[in-house]
Amino acid sequence: MSHSVDEQLSFLRSLIQARSFCDSTLRFLESLLVSKDVKSLIEVRSSLTHLLRSESLSVIRSIAAKTVHDKLLVLDFFVRAFSLVGDQQSCLALRYEALVMREHKSASCQWLQVSPAEWLSFVENAVHNGFHAVAEKACEIALSCLGNNDDLKHGRDTVPENLKAVISEITRLRNCAMASVASRSVQVQTAEYLKRKTTERQKPDLIYTEKRCLASTSFRNGIKRQNIRKLREHQSLQQISSELNGRHPNLRLNDQFNCDFFSLN
Repeated sequence: MSHSVDEQLSFLRSLIQARSFCDSTLRFLESLLVSKDVKSLIEVRSSLTHLLRSESLSVIRSIAAKTVHDKLLVLDFFVRAFSLVGDQQSCLALRYEALVMREHKSASCQWLQVSPAEWLSFVENAVHNGFHAVAEKACEIALSCLGNNDDLKHGRDTVPENLKAVISEITRLRNCAMASVASRSVQVQTAEYLKRKTTERQKPDLIYTEKRCLASTSFRNGIKRQNIRKLREHQSLQQISSELNGRHPNLRLNDQFNCDFFSLN
């Protein structure tokens, strides 16, 4: 990345650290994503994602003692920021936290209650992006919350048709998410089983190969030791022969003479 981009990223970090969670900061973030080529865009998007993840964790920890309203404002800012850079995982994670927080506090603050349409929108996005485990949890919470409707509790006929439709759709999406999670679990278990069986089949081959290597090495070492022993014996005999020839120069002549003598007789 160019020096100017680094400076812009540094400026964005300073805005976040200064708690400037407003539309102007988001517009500045969006301006960084305007690139002339794909490679530069990918690099900038990756750097922005890393920056936002790091800073969001730091900010969220620092506002633990703040009011629900302040927390929701911060979460909303980062949800929009992650959406801009295309980080759907972080975006959905913070959306989920905000929805759960609102629903939890809605008992004392009615205006925080999550609408059926909001739950449905979140679940649809989670399923669409492949986050089935999160979608399943959200569906359970949504159906539990929507099930607390007084008309539904008492089985009245005054339940709005749109609410019935939302509950039906969330139930369908929950079943889809559960099936996907179960299928994924089966696939993982199958993959692990096949990997384990493959490893078990390879073990005898490895042991046999190791034994062959050990036997071959022992055989070669035995031959080497035997050759060395023969070489040393040969060298020793040569040395003895040399010493004898040096001390008794006529030894060979005497041997030859004795042979001739015995042949004459």
